[in-house]
Amino acid sequence: MQVTVLYFAVFRERLGRDEETLELADHATVADAIAALAQRHPDIAKLRGRFRVAVNQDFADDDRVLADRDELALIPPVAGGGHHVVLSSGPLSLDRCIAAVSGPGMGGIVTFTGMVRLHSRGTTIDHLEYEAYAPMAVKVMTELCVEIEAEIAGVRLAVEHRVGSLAIGDIAVVIAAAAPHRAEAFTACRAMIDRLKDRVPIWKKEISVDGAEWVGLGP
Repeated sequence: MQVTVLYFAVFRERLGRDEETLELADHATVADAIAALAQRHPDIAKLRGRFRVAVNQDFADDDRVLADRDELALIPPVAGGGHHVVLSSGPLSLDRCIAAVSGPGMGGIVTFTGMVRLHSRGTTIDHLEYEAYAPMAVKVMTELCVEIEAEIAGVRLAVEHRVGSLAIGDIAVVIAAAAPHRAEAFTACRAMIDRLKDRVPIWKKEISVDGAEWVGLGP
């Protein structure tokens, strides 16, 4: 079967093309397609694990089975200033954040994973809905990385945040902070989540057994 592969941003620049056709065996998966592309293009192999894939304009996991004439797009992270900053309606990746801050000078990496919990403020939660002013949210998260890195010498930060509907147990935010020493990494990770919740234009609506409420504003 044949699928059309679309390239954007860094992929388009490095590969010198907007799209190409990929031949795959019947019932091949997204993982099979990425493996074939990585073998064909060294730049895709180098960035493997740091991008997402959409199939027919919907984000897809590695085990998604492809069909003939499907459209597969490689989606680089939405980022600014050289920092790994992602706002996504699909699953997040702590591994991508860790890869973004890792380096030979880093002696410790501290991570934070925020998950949707069953109980909140005395009620049972059914699910959460996150809404964001997306361009500003990415801009402010990037600014927070720059700000905290300037305050704490040697620190490197990466962050990803979800938008849309999240079920109990889904991951809403992941952060990785690396530093030459553990104390600075812990401090930077804590600063990032605290300032993100205070300053980034991302809003949370709790849908519970008792009704729905935008957190911080009341029903």
